[in-house]
Amino acid sequence: MASFLAHITVMPHDALLDPQGKAVEKGLHHLGLDTLHNVRVGKHIRLQVQADSEEEANSLVTKACQELLHNKVMEHFHFRLEPLK
Repeated sequence: MASFLAHITVMPHDALLDPQGKAVEKGLHHLGLDTLHNVRVGKHIRLQVQADSEEEANSLVTKACQELLHNKVMEHFHFRLEPLK
């Protein structure tokens, strides 16, 4: 059995308002960082997966994301797998 490290990014859909991102952007502007715009705030999740193959690990992480880690109405996700030695 192989071990993989999954790096998962969950972000709000681009079409939806991101109140947390707007608050961060406003804070940046108050700091004089007026050239920073379109801030979006999401989540980074890292987890270890044990699977017989990279394909199986990919399937397990996809299922975890679809069923628990993201809200499909409001968010999208992507991830990458890194083999652990």
